[in-house]
This record gives sequence, structure tokens and C-alpha cells, in this order.
Amino acid sequence: MADKIKLLVAVMLVIAGVAGFYFFADAPTVVRVLSVIAGVVLAGLVAGTSGPGKRFFGFALDARDEAKKVVWPTRKETVQMTGVVMAFVVVMALFLWAVDSILGWLVKLAMGQGG
Repeated sequence: MADKIKLLVAVMLVIAGVAGFYFFADAPTVVRVLSVIAGVVLAGLVAGTSGPGKRFFGFALDARDEAKKVVWPTRKETVQMTGVVMAFVVVMALFLWAVDSILGWLVKLAMGQGG
């Protein structure tokens, strides 16, 4: 039950931040945006103390650790693969243009409009 109350308070903090954005309509934009940011940050802190929040942040940390293990391609590999993809796109474009032209010619021929 305590987790549900914490999550409800977190939602209310986000709503309060958004309400502050409209409440301070005459204030500078920075103040309005800061009210939303404050609401979201406070909501995140409150939600982080709940059971689901702790599990979520644990998952996020695990995901970050897994992302560090990824072996990213080198610049050379990236440029080479980009070239391969671009060449394939050009070849496919030419192939589809040829197929479209042939089918268009066949349709005109079938309709008696071409020769």
C-alpha cells in the first residue's frame, strides 16, 4: 500500500509541475519550465523510493552496464557498411525502375495504346 501511495504522490508532483507551468503564465519562460522540471525530478525521487521504482532503477543500471559491453564498429567499418548500403539502394532503385517501366509498357500494350 505504501508503494501505491508513493506512486500517487509522484503523479501528483508531476501534475503540480505542469499546473505550475500554467499558473506562472506571466512569469518568464525559464520559471515556467523549471516548475515542470522540478515536478518531474521530485516525482522521480519519490517514485524511486517505492518497490517498483527501485526495480526500475536497478534495471536501468543493468542496461547501462550491458551497453558498455557492446563492441561498436570502427569508423572505417561504419564508412564501408554505409557505402555498401548506398550501393544496394542504387541497385534496387534501378531494378525497381526497370520492372516498373516493363510493367507499364506491358499494360499499355495490353490496352492497345502502345507498340
